[in-house]
Amino acid sequence: MNKTFLYIALLLFGLGATSCKKYFEVDNSDRNTIPLTFSTIEGFRASILGTLQTACDYYSNQFYFYPEVAGNMADVVGTGLDNMKQQQDFTSDPDEETQAVGLIWRKILVTIANANNIIEYAPAFLEDNPAAKSELDQIKAQALFIRALGHFDLCRVYAQPYNYSADAGHTGVPIVLNNPAPEDAIARSTVKEVYTQIIADLKEAEELFGTVAASDVYYVTPKAVKALLARVYLYSEHWDEAIQYASEVISSSTLSYNADYTSMFNTLTPGAEAIFRLKGRVGTKDLGGKYSITAPVYVPADTLMSLFEPGDIRLSLFMQNPDNTSRYFTRKWTILGSVERYDPMVLRASEMYFIRAEANLAKDQLTRCADDLKVMIGRAMKMDPADMDNFETEKAALKSIIIKERAKEFCFEGHNFFDITRMKENLVRGSNSSSTVKQLNYPSDYFVLPIPQAEIDANPAMKGNPTVNN
Repeated sequence: MNKTFLYIALLLFGLGATSCKKYFEVDNSDRNTIPLTFSTIEGFRASILGTLQTACDYYSNQFYFYPEVAGNMADVVGTGLDNMKQQQDFTSDPDEETQAVGLIWRKILVTIANANNIIEYAPAFLEDNPAAKSELDQIKAQALFIRALGHFDLCRVYAQPYNYSADAGHTGVPIVLNNPAPEDAIARSTVKEVYTQIIADLKEAEELFGTVAASDVYYVTPKAVKALLARVYLYSEHWDEAIQYASEVISSSTLSYNADYTSMFNTLTPGAEAIFRLKGRVGTKDLGGKYSITAPVYVPADTLMSLFEPGDIRLSLFMQNPDNTSRYFTRKWTILGSVERYDPMVLRASEMYFIRAEANLAKDQLTRCADDLKVMIGRAMKMDPADMDNFETEKAALKSIIIKERAKEFCFEGHNFFDITRMKENLVRGSNSSSTVKQLNYPSDYFVLPIPQAEIDANPAMKGNPTVNN
């Protein structure tokens, strides 16, 4: 398979969306040309590359920044329309079409639509081309994974977390399994229904992959499917399943240590512990621009820097602001080399240790929880976990460690705010935060973005979110 991402213009839906057009509406011209694309295996190969690229487009942009600026470990210092200050201050406008509210919605639904095409056309092609089954199954498995990831990400941004209600019966996002016609009214499903579909897609992908030993982290692999299942089960508080899948991934993974740890962010080496990354476009600054060490838009908050102890390997991914030595820049998205490309991390092995630790904590398996935290802290502090004898054993203390270590480990990788809301924590920022909102208690209607007003206007079945859409 050609490893150069190919941008398939005819597969992109809704890019010209306006107030009279649904974000996932299909142009009639696209409807006429899409079947031709899926008449050859080359079309399917190109289409999965295009789908991975559209996924990268939203991961390299507002979706990846939103949980940082809405959280409490990053601060907004840059100016401009696209700095997401309104998301930091929880004043998001439903009419934002080219900024976060509309852009995240549209880009994710474009990605889902692309994946849907592959899934829809695969059976007919396979019937006429049975010899292509092995390759087509892998392409379809990747599309199912991307569709699941898209629905999961959409739900995290526009719906309250799974545990917001006792049965997850609160309003989620649309489940889009077939690309709708312009006249179709698409309603929002419950969060439980959305998660059920996400898991179903991932389980089918797991089955289609079978025992294939795919290892290229820039493609969806069987390990990536298991890793996403572990995360989804953690968010939905299915602790046993989260432990099971996290353990399966850990058993076949390695961690990055010492110089290899920093190089997975500062070079174009994907990293030994990378499970799934998205390949950015050469020359597109996105992550590197927002987290620039010369003119950043987002910088580490004091609340983040205060968590680190001297000697932590992760401190090498920060630098002092030369004009204000009490503040820092992040170097996590600084590429050292002649080629400027930023590859957002989606899944890596470190997260699996934290998932298993948190799930074991919920099951009162405190020793097992502590064992995984020792591995993570030992790696960061260059210590042997076996020598960490005086480790915490009390449940509340272990939870506090998980929260702090996740903040340090996954800062600027699109986790912070989602961790706060799913853990039912209050959002508490430092006194030096540039935001007008220093604290927001859980639960809050402001913990989700409004549904884009353009979608509501065009789609009679679409309902907004309380307060933020009013």
